[in-house]
Amino acid sequence: MSLATRKARIPRLSRFGWLMGLYAENHARFARLFPSAVLEVGTYHSSVGDGLDLQLDVIERHPYTTELRLTYAMRDPVTGEQDPSAYLRLYHDARQLEVTNCYVGRRWQDVIGMYPPAAEVLDHRTRMNTFLGKWLEYLAERGHGVATLRPVDAGTSTGGRDEKNLAANA
Repeated sequence: MSLATRKARIPRLSRFGWLMGLYAENHARFARLFPSAVLEVGTYHSSVGDGLDLQLDVIERHPYTTELRLTYAMRDPVTGEQDPSAYLRLYHDARQLEVTNCYVGRRWQDVIGMYPPAAEVLDHRTRMNTFLGKWLEYLAERGHGVATLRPVDAGTSTGGRDEKNLAANA
């Protein structure tokens, strides 16, 4: 068997396949930090005493997906937007977590234009989701997680559950 034949038998991962793998890794990282089954629609804060309080917004829950926003509780002085901020779509059945929009000073249209080629969209999504993976790793290293997560308004954000129940149900 020649070296050329042996190389041809090794399957290659496409860029799209790589992106789907990144979505799966991000889902696993997020699930270790914030089990989505215990999070109802509302706003949650996580503080570990480092001055960078995390805010997690559960925007909407559907049977197979949950829409989320992950950000620090600080604002960009120029735009007034929370920065950095990542809008996420959690796919429960597929066990994937996708960044749909990542605000770090600019919107995706400002970065890649209104009608970008497919390869450029794929590259942009890969960069956003790589950023999310690194951010989730950093949050875990700092100690953020379900034990530090508190609903902003326990009476309305979690449907009446108190903070102790949030951690106990994780």
